[in-house]
Amino acid sequence: MSDDTNAAIPFGPVQMLVFAFDSASLRGDILPELRRLADAGIVRLVDLLVVSKTDDGDLDVVQISDLTNDEAEEFGAIVGALVGFGAGGEDGAELGALAGASELADGHVFDDDEAWFVGDSIPNGSTAAIALIEHRWAIPLRDKIMAADGVALADAWIHPADLIAVGLVAAEHGAASTGAP
Repeated sequence: MSDDTNAAIPFGPVQMLVFAFDSASLRGDILPELRRLADAGIVRLVDLLVVSKTDDGDLDVVQISDLTNDEAEEFGAIVGALVGFGAGGEDGAELGALAGASELADGHVFDDDEAWFVGDSIPNGSTAAIALIEHRWAIPLRDKIMAADGVALADAWIHPADLIAVGLVAAEHGAASTGAP
């Protein structure tokens, strides 16, 4: 695979994170940490939607993206083309690219509908955040794998809770094999 093919994929892997907080616990240090990571070229914030609900039920919505409008449209076109290809082959990819670019013309993935949905889903006095984070550090590695004609066989994030679950299963199997309670 040539470097031209690799250069045609301008975005790295994107991860979606969804968090909820008790608003009183927030200290204002999460966004600066995201900025530090972005400044170091490790991640890029594709879109961030933060919805805070006051004790009275009023909503405050903040939306941030590191993408320019042109980059957001390009991102939308890529995502739309991939979804469209899955739904309708090459014709679907073309239609999906146009729809995706149009959808992100305002520079954001999340819109007012998501803000209202999040607001309806959280209790008063809490904050929720949905972030799409592009892993910029992974782009050179991905390009080297593609250049070697590598194919992903699996891709998963392993969380601490997953490891605890594995330990619990191992303990159950150990207890069952020894007859211990």
